[in-house]
Amino acid sequence: MTTRIERRFAALKEEGRAALVTFTMAGDPDYAASVAILKALPKAGADVIEFGMPFTDPMADGPAIQAAGLRALGAGQNMIKTLAAVREFRAGDDVTPLVLMGYYNPIYIYGVDRFLADAKAAGVDGLIVVDLPPEEDAELCLPALKAGVNFIRLATPTTDDKRLPAVLTNTSGFVYYVSITGITGAAAPDAGKVATAIARIKRHTKLPVCVGFGVRTADQARGIAETADGVVVGSALVEAVRTSLGPDGKPGAGTVSAVTDLVEALAKGVRAAQRVAAD
Repeated sequence: MTTRIERRFAALKEEGRAALVTFTMAGDPDYAASVAILKALPKAGADVIEFGMPFTDPMADGPAIQAAGLRALGAGQNMIKTLAAVREFRAGDDVTPLVLMGYYNPIYIYGVDRFLADAKAAGVDGLIVVDLPPEEDAELCLPALKAGVNFIRLATPTTDDKRLPAVLTNTSGFVYYVSITGITGAAAPDAGKVATAIARIKRHTKLPVCVGFGVRTADQARGIAETADGVVVGSALVEAVRTSLGPDGKPGAGTVSAVTDLVEALAKGVRAAQRVAAD
């Protein structure tokens, strides 16, 4: 049986365009606001949603996403609430793919078997767990695949042809290509280098390749969407949340629209791309 992720990318391939993949943090700035943002993303133009699981030590994330996780944790967010938010989202949307993204520690503490059962029941389609390498597939990746949850792996500019097959072996749904070396939101990606990297990855896999880290504007999104199967935007959306908050750190009347306005602009950029085959 195909997953929502597989169905969405198949449909977009028929349309001849890339996906806009958006990242927001569960519980940021509080539970209610994060659910309101989550529910508003598809209408604004998000094709696939990544929902962050807040963690105290997010080693791959830059200051913006680190701060979002800390805001969420400060507001009382935990795994139970994150899965509850997914259930609320699914009550009104049964088609948009939703991927939980984060680190292994919160899942480990929750309990892998319990987590996979609850995540699947809530309507989670995939997982991106950035600190579990292929050598640890037995921990979570293989049980997730068995449960019918896609396990999405990251490839980076330093993932050479020797390493790539190991990274791709149990990857499903899509491949997340990290366009820059370093942390999220640190620099803008080079569209030319990205196109070369996508072509190289596609020699090893038939999976869609989505590109993230550093995409902030509609123009950047359009450039990446010309060769990638998806464009991932996270830090810019999380910053839109932060800058919308009042002096007390509480969400304001414009918090949801601050995110959705940017998503609408990014979606226009992605849809305006002139597609070039990367393979």
